[in-house]
Amino acid sequence: MQHSEVPVVTEIPIAGKEAGPYGITLGPDGALWLTFAQSGRVARLTLDSELMEYPLDSPTCRPTVIAAGPDGALWFTRYQDHRIGRITVDGAAEAFDLPTPDSGPYGITAGPDGAVWFTLINADRVGRISGEGDVTEFPLPVEGAYPSAITAGPDGALWFTLNQANAIGRITVDGDVTLHPLPTPGAAPVGITSDGVALWFVEIAAGQIGRISVDGEIEEFPLPDRTAKPHAIVAAAAGDCWFTEWGANRVGHITDRGEISEYDIPTPSSEPHGITVGPDGAIWAALETGGVVRVAPTP
Repeated sequence: MQHSEVPVVTEIPIAGKEAGPYGITLGPDGALWLTFAQSGRVARLTLDSELMEYPLDSPTCRPTVIAAGPDGALWFTRYQDHRIGRITVDGAAEAFDLPTPDSGPYGITAGPDGAVWFTLINADRVGRISGEGDVTEFPLPVEGAYPSAITAGPDGALWFTLNQANAIGRITVDGDVTLHPLPTPGAAPVGITSDGVALWFVEIAAGQIGRISVDGEIEEFPLPDRTAKPHAIVAAAAGDCWFTEWGANRVGHITDRGEISEYDIPTPSSEPHGITVGPDGAIWAALETGGVVRVAPTP
């Protein structure tokens, strides 16, 4: 995506605030898939704004982060009832129990091993679930760490944020864990993504974007507004990342050189959370107040 001209920002209402659109990802069917955290639904959105909602078996399960799985289905965390959900592109949903009670699953991603990996915020663990629903949990070597987002790295391992331990974690598919402390105290990292070369993450409390190499070298880039509360991040290409500013009502962009651009969302206080690259090459973000925003280059 080129950024020589100001992108077009389009806001699309898709649900009421009571639905609470939260996570968003590109599905294998070329549609956008969202979690409606407040109403216990998963939704499918096409580029021509056709919305299909799929109620889950519990309206209070709080579906949170969603990702395309290695099996052609969508996988998501159910933060409130502590389960992992799976939904096919035809809307058939199922859920899998986790071994640790009240574990608080949050981040989720397809792993390099054909399984799905996730974080357990309340249990200081990272989990792995096979396509058949077999779950393995790996304890982390730290307590109260609040493992949050997780992504597959370019090195064949999984990388995740430790929101309260102020670190970035790496776990191999065999469960070996390495922690990389952040330079800024109390930065509270949340979202993380791989651009195919390095990992990029957001520091919600410090108002910074971070980059970590697979060797553990960390750089931090302060946002113009340190109170913007960056939340989620996605890579469009190497050195080309987009992120949501939950506290500032914006979508931001950062280059490999740390150059930052920011774009206002039309409706005030729209609470942008999840972000993804759409099937049209534009950037799409979920707005908790009931919509999505599309950021696209000028034609």
